Amino acid sequence: MSRLSVIIGQRIRGYRTGLKMSQEELAEKCGLHPTYIGQIERGEKNATLESISRIAGGLSIPLCTLFDKIDESTAPDTNYPAKAYELFMAMPPTSQEKLYTILEMITLL
Repeated sequence: MSRLSVIIGQRIRGYRTGLKMSQEELAEKCGLHPTYIGQIERGEKNATLESISRIAGGLSIPLCTLFDKIDESTAPDTNYPAKAYELFMAMPPTSQEKLYTILEMITLL
């Protein structure tokens, strides 16, 4: 699938796991099939905007959050800030907090 589908899927998974929500729970909240949620998260399906909007609603996040900084994310592999952002956004909030703390400590060295 496209890089864009993978990025959106990773972001959805990150928010869902951060909420400690299963794919089945998210699917029920947004009226989609759990298998379809899994395929989107893995970047195997090219989801419609309607589906992504329903998923964002099920996650209680603004739709624009899933598309934030997409242009930078699809840049060449040498764009390390964009790659770090994608890695960070794919993590649950507790892991994001830990990683941020580590990054702060590194910058003090």
